[in-house]
Amino acid sequence: MSPFTIVFKNIGLAVAASIMNAVILTSVISSANSVMYASTRILYSLGKKEGAPKKFASIARNGIPVNALLATTAVCVVAFLTGNFGTQIYLLLVDLSSLTGFIAWIGISVSHIRFRRAFIAQGGDLSNLPYQAKWFPFGPIMSLIMTAMIVINLDPALLFSSHWGEGLAMYAAIPIFLALYLGYKWKYNTKLVPLKAVDLSRDK
Repeated sequence: MSPFTIVFKNIGLAVAASIMNAVILTSVISSANSVMYASTRILYSLGKKEGAPKKFASIARNGIPVNALLATTAVCVVAFLTGNFGTQIYLLLVDLSSLTGFIAWIGISVSHIRFRRAFIAQGGDLSNLPYQAKWFPFGPIMSLIMTAMIVINLDPALLFSSHWGEGLAMYAAIPIFLALYLGYKWKYNTKLVPLKAVDLSRDK
């Protein structure tokens, strides 16, 4: 129950409490809808670009990527079921996904630095960019350093404690990411693209 709902209920405004519950429920449904759409489309795009199994790139007659939607829905169902099995499963899912956002920000920082360097190397004028991030390159460099420090120093002592299982779950995102990244590079034999060869016009 929301703290706002509890306050309204305790002061005798039952109608206001019900309205607040309705507003919160609407927000939750809207958020879930956005996440479902974004996750499905990301998985579909990965399937098209062979970054995920090709079956996720299949589309039904009505234009819906059904396989990607079903996979996303399955993960969401697991998340909802955590409420019926106590907090352990919920905490496990949180631990498994806790570092994913930080790893994503490392990728964003590296991509930003590479983009600006490639843009200048190819003779681009920064004034022509629709948006220029302030404090470059200090901003992305600091973001990269701080995020990397958080990832490394999140709670390494947990790995050597009696709760080592939680530590493994917490740091599982790192080996999973490395396995996917290095596996992709090995399979497709990709190399670091020179700054002057970076494609800055595709999907512009």
